[in-house]
Amino acid sequence: MTKKYELPTLPYELNALEPVISKEIMDLHLNKHHQAYINNLNAALEKYENASLEEQIALQPAIKFNGGGYINHCIFWTNLAPTSQGGGTLPPGALADAINRDFGSIEKLIESFRSNAAKIQGSGWGWLGYNKKYGRLEYASCSNQDPLLPTTGLIPLLGIDVWEHAFYLDYKNAKPKYLEEIWKVVNWQNVAERYEKAKA
Repeated sequence: MTKKYELPTLPYELNALEPVISKEIMDLHLNKHHQAYINNLNAALEKYENASLEEQIALQPAIKFNGGGYINHCIFWTNLAPTSQGGGTLPPGALADAINRDFGSIEKLIESFRSNAAKIQGSGWGWLGYNKKYGRLEYASCSNQDPLLPTTGLIPLLGIDVWEHAFYLDYKNAKPKYLEEIWKVVNWQNVAERYEKAKA
């Protein structure tokens, strides 16, 4: 029987990331956009199970797009936290040391990330990933809903959604402003936990 994917439960309230991300955007982003990826993924996987090889090949784009949307958003929600729960604060430890080693400082990482993510044309994601082969942190951009690991080989630690639906109601066409403000609610503790697992 095909596994059914479901919408994850947020670890905070829809309005908890205000004023950086409004309740209205969170509601639409989670309950409309993320849910749509899940619905379409489940439908494609159900068809795939008993399909011919030709039909399975034809379903690959839908599985990649909607499966990537599911994976990316599940990471994104946990990568965020209200400031009252530590959002925006990088704790000391292995991740902070790695950021200083590979980027020079947290400020330089944010500057590099913002600059590169702002250059994404159309829809996509900016990522901080872990290169297991070389034991280092790296930035990567992915188009559309392409998931980081299958696309680049990097283990995802922090993903920032730069699709317009992630920011347009709050920031209109000012994507750079969104990429400036979102760091106030980045859950660095979650990123640090992902980093520890990636190194193991």
